[in-house]
Amino acid sequence: MCSCEHCTRLSGAPAMAWVGFHRDALKWTGPVGEPTYFSTWPTLHRGSCQRCRTQLTSVADGSDMIMVAIFSLSRSAELAPVGHSYREEAAPWMAITLAPDPQRRT
Repeated sequence: MCSCEHCTRLSGAPAMAWVGFHRDALKWTGPVGEPTYFSTWPTLHRGSCQRCRTQLTSVADGSDMIMVAIFSLSRSAELAPVGHSYREEAAPWMAITLAPDPQRRT
């Protein structure tokens, strides 16, 4: 999840839910193909559907990861956020419950 001003303004929501993939592991299928990318920050690029312009991805320069909007995926219910960036900027009325992170060591 991310509640930074950037994500909230672009999504029109109090937070954006993302899942990260290695760029090499992600393959775009379907008739529309790869997203159309546009710069939203000096080193950050967002990808949107070529057909409907739905925001799909976020990619930082130099990163081998691509962040994909969870709810743009067909099996989104199988994924749950385990972290929340910019939580201190989240709307005060927003209840935040995260899934346990199986990779986090305590």
